[in-house]
Amino acid sequence: MRELLTPTAQQLREPATGAILRAALIAAAGFGIYGFTVGYWRSPVMGWYVALKMPLLITLTLACNGLLNGLLGLLLGSGLSFKQSLHALLNGFAITALILGSVAPVTFFLAINVPAHDSAQAITSHSAYLLTHVSLIAIAGLVGVIHLAKLLESYTHSRTIARATLGAWIAGNAFLGCQFSWVLRPFFGSPGLKVAFIRENPMEGNFYESVWRAMRRLLEKCDFESLGLMGISIGVVIFIILQIRNQQTKPKP
Repeated sequence: MRELLTPTAQQLREPATGAILRAALIAAAGFGIYGFTVGYWRSPVMGWYVALKMPLLITLTLACNGLLNGLLGLLLGSGLSFKQSLHALLNGFAITALILGSVAPVTFFLAINVPAHDSAQAITSHSAYLLTHVSLIAIAGLVGVIHLAKLLESYTHSRTIARATLGAWIAGNAFLGCQFSWVLRPFFGSPGLKVAFIRENPMEGNFYESVWRAMRRLLEKCDFESLGLMGISIGVVIFIILQIRNQQTKPKP
């Protein structure tokens, strides 16, 4: 799978349509499956909404970051065009989607075991649920982009330029992903609010305030059950990533 999703420097210079479509299908499927488990905590309908919105979120992030890094390619000296940046970033998202799709059974288990949205612990469980998935997506997303580091080095023939380009990719994905996720919310479904595809006030507030409030609320309440499930879920993701890395570093027979 690594060979299928990580193009060579030559393939990056001349992106093949078939390779781009394959990575796009993997990304859409992985994020869609994972997205369903994210929204299922609030309701099955919310699960289907998020299954549709996750690929949409990635598409918007990819399009904007691909364009941005196509321009930065000129400034940083990487020589990557818009299409080449788009191809590389899409492969990074496909790797992220494989990781998140792999842990979908775990996150579905989390969705059905965290205190329900109409329970007495709904507020703290929602906070733990939000922070868990933010952490999972951040870890998987970081791995997906860093996986392309060697590709950049072989393409640019400069470790300095490769690292600068990689940093731009990570920063762009993080910032744009957070902003678009806020506009496209809800993804988790807040207790007390109706299930909806998009909020009536999508531009009100911001992602960072929401995460900060969730952290404060969780620490104040000390909901050890939610914290435990959160820790288990993150631990499983790290374990899967380490297993993938071990498989990749094993010498081929």
